[in-house]
Amino acid sequence: MKYQSKKKAVVILADGAIFYGKAVGKDGTAFGELCFNTGMTGYQEIFTDPSYFGQIMVTTNAHIGNYGIKKEEVESSSVKIAGLVCKNFNYDFSREGADGSLLEFLEENGLFAISDVDTRALVRYIRDHGAMNAVISTEVDKIDELKAQLTEVPDMEGLELASAVSIKEPYFVGKPDATYKIAALDLGIKMNILRNLASRDAYVKVFPYNTSLEELKAWNPDGYFLSNGPGDPEPLTGVIEVAKAIIEENLPLFGICLGHQIIALSQGISSYKMHNGHRGINHPVKNMLTGRGEITSQNHGFAINREEVEKHPDVEITHVHLNDNTVAGIRIKGKNCFSVQYHPEASSGPHDASYLFDDFIRMISEAVAVKK
Repeated sequence: MKYQSKKKAVVILADGAIFYGKAVGKDGTAFGELCFNTGMTGYQEIFTDPSYFGQIMVTTNAHIGNYGIKKEEVESSSVKIAGLVCKNFNYDFSREGADGSLLEFLEENGLFAISDVDTRALVRYIRDHGAMNAVISTEVDKIDELKAQLTEVPDMEGLELASAVSIKEPYFVGKPDATYKIAALDLGIKMNILRNLASRDAYVKVFPYNTSLEELKAWNPDGYFLSNGPGDPEPLTGVIEVAKAIIEENLPLFGICLGHQIIALSQGISSYKMHNGHRGINHPVKNMLTGRGEITSQNHGFAINREEVEKHPDVEITHVHLNDNTVAGIRIKGKNCFSVQYHPEASSGPHDASYLFDDFIRMISEAVAVKK
């Protein structure tokens, strides 16, 4: 591949810290919350994950792009991150079956990226000072102007973003003659979640994030699902009310990531913005019901209040993150409802937690049997 000459670029953080690098391809500028992912693989899945909408991604793996791009390995219809920061960007790739280079993929999706950044120093800085807004740009001679523009970027805390990534019209996944029907609220859903549900004999109808319970029930589903997604969960008051009503009627409900936070909020448990969040494919979780450990894929910057969960008479902690003891899963006592803060669909990541989809189907099957 013919390499382009690399133009100088800059990373400016909201607190004024500055790091330098070089543009991967075209000139540009991008704003967003700066966060990092520790995964060694799965960059294509990360870049297309709707949960990362509005965020500038720093990859800690030293090489990005080395295995190219494969068309089917996406989690949504387009790139969702706001920008990319990496150490070494590989213009060439070596992988049997790859459809093209990462550079071509980024150019097709209009994503601005910079490389040759000291990502070890940058990630250490974020770990100490917390995730914050930043700008990446090739306009290295306009530092003051970029800093001024950066002050206008809204903070992630309090920011509702599900509406920006959710669908406008419902669609279906799976076989219409499947045994079970599942209504999924799209808060920023990943394709592999839908694949996992469909592969377990479920026909899924995906609804816009602001769909009412009446509209969901009109399809006569056997179970309900609240997806992952970007932003702060607390502004999603309508979705919280839908979750509360589903639980009150004891309809089978499963939530992942943002959906997990929505379920907690529906029970009066608060959420909070984390210092850094969890983003990677090697996060250790303990299943408190079985005592077994799981290595999990995670991507979230918000979490639910553990103290409030422990005091709640109707909510039980089912999973705990072993790095910081944050709540990684809950279930509602006496109700057909559970949720996890991590990603059992494992795209990308390990498959230790895929049993949760089996648990959901089993819960639906038992609820259907009771109705009959």
